Amino acid sequence: MIPVAILGFGVLALGCYYAYFAFREGRQLRPWSALVAGIQPLDMPQMERLAMSYLNPGKDQLGIEPAEMWALIGGYEGLNRMRGNAEAMLELARHVQRWNPTEGRVVAEMMRRDAVRLRTATRKIEMATLTQRYAALAPFSVQEASAAYYLMRQRLLALYESNHAGLRPQLASVL
Repeated sequence: MIPVAILGFGVLALGCYYAYFAFREGRQLRPWSALVAGIQPLDMPQMERLAMSYLNPGKDQLGIEPAEMWALIGGYEGLNRMRGNAEAMLELARHVQRWNPTEGRVVAEMMRRDAVRLRTATRKIEMATLTQRYAALAPFSVQEASAAYYLMRQRLLALYESNHAGLRPQLASVL
């Protein structure tokens, strides 16, 4: 009886998983101009500095102090903007799928994985501030969040460069 219940639960979970992704892929895209207009500004040179310290470690790996990391991303406001912008960037990548289904789909999937890393890092930061239990680990999550956002941004800009270079300047100016 228990194996049948486990099998039934597994089939149900798998069906829900596929239904979710089918729904996500089939939903209506917001207009490109509305997505671009909704992107919130971030201090990208500072965020890039933090992301590069994580992605390309050098001899001064601990050169940015935790308080400075928090300031570089813009605190809670910056975290919220990063999350909102990440969702918009994913939709912008879906727009490219209409012009180039193969490359658009592959890059969108890489960006989705970056978005998962961003969400995971921001949740860890929130938990660290609420519980104080993981406060010592929060700076690592700040770096991970900035690196994931930076990678999403770079992937999206490169995708537009190769598929719709005419829209890239406008996109780059808001990202």
